[in-house]
Order: sequence, then C-alpha cells, then structure tokens
Amino acid sequence: MSRVLVVEDETAIAELIALNLRHAGFEVTVASDSEAAQAQLDRVLPDLVLLDWMLPGQSGLALAKRWRTASRTRELPIIMLTARAEEVDKVAGLDAGADDYLTKPFSTHELMARVRAVLRRKAPQALDSAVEIAGLRLDPATRRVQRGEQEVKIGPTEFKLLHFFMTHPERVHSRAQLLDRVWGDHVFIEERTVDVHVKRLREALTPVNRAQLIETVRGAGYRLTQQLAADAA
Repeated sequence: MSRVLVVEDETAIAELIALNLRHAGFEVTVASDSEAAQAQLDRVLPDLVLLDWMLPGQSGLALAKRWRTASRTRELPIIMLTARAEEVDKVAGLDAGADDYLTKPFSTHELMARVRAVLRRKAPQALDSAVEIAGLRLDPATRRVQRGEQEVKIGPTEFKLLHFFMTHPERVHSRAQLLDRVWGDHVFIEERTVDVHVKRLREALTPVNRAQLIETVRGAGYRLTQQLAADAA
C-alpha cells in the first residue's frame, strides 16, 4: 500500500483529499503545518507528498526547497496543491522542486490522475499494477505471486522484496539500499537481515524454478535478472 502525506491546513480540504486517497487504496497521513509535516517525514518517508503552499509557520515552498536539498528526501515525489494560480507562482513551485502543480479549486478525479502519473514516473513500485518477468507474475492488489497456474507461497516481507526487485530489474541494490526501500528508513535492523530474507525468497521461488532470478553480485548486493538459463526457462 502506497503512503501519501497530505500537508494542508484547511481541514475540509484535507479530509476530502484523504477520503479520496483512502478509497483508492492509499495509506494517508495528514499534517496541518510545516512542523507537523517535517515530523511525519522524519518518522516515515512517504511515497508521495501533497503539499499546500500557504501553511502556518514555514511555507510549503520553503519545505519543498529544503526537501530537495536533503539526500534523504531528494527524490521524494511532491505535488504542490495551492490556490496560487498565477504563472509566476507555478514556475516558482516547480523550480522549488515540485513534480507537479495543481491549483484550487480542483477536481478530485484530476488530482487522483496526477497522483498516479507522478508515482508512475517517480516511484513505480508504489503503484498496485501487476508486474511479470520471466513468466513470474506478481499482483500487489491481490498479494499473489504465480507462475502460470502455480501459486508461490511467500511471506509478507519476501513479497515486498520481490516486488521491489521486479519493479527495478537488472539494477544492483546494496543491502543498505534494500533496507531503506523495502523495510523503510525508519526501521533500524542489521544489513545481514537482508541476506536472510533473500535466502527465504529464493526458497519460495524454488518450487516454480525461478530462484535463479535473484542474483548475488559479489561485493555490491543483489539484483533481479530478466535472463534465465535455458534449463530454467
């Protein structure tokens, strides 16, 4: 489930946005000012932020600039949602680091479309669309992994790990990167935990002859390959 942080000081608007996001399957947290938004971000890094410009305390524009300069939040998807509709304001918002800019009043259908569009570009693993590689199909909506008609019995952590690998194929990921992206940067566990769950993932994929998808790259980490040996096809 994708996490969205809604930073909005108008209660009615925040509730409307949160309601629509939850109906669409997102996990939603609401912050009404910049201090609360930063506290939520420090606790758990969301998949996307909907950010109002005019907030009590520090402005949304200043928050966006701060997040873009910090290594932890540099790639954080941000949609600025504000009543400031002048061209100069839109340019300022986008230059501050927003990935999209939507003015109030807004259509909830358009807002949801923009949320999906930004996530497709910036965080494809956050979407609930099924992905298939080498005949292995993972469906986040149903939490099922299959090869043909054969279902893979897989634990929740191994499911998240496989989902991340399948949405980032052929890329080498260090243990630290996997901890950050799969477990979340707010969870403090040892890097060797990754090795344990990769081993469990391979064991889960063995009955469907797909354990070879997960490769160990010595001295670097792990990757999912899309090329299987002929005897594993």
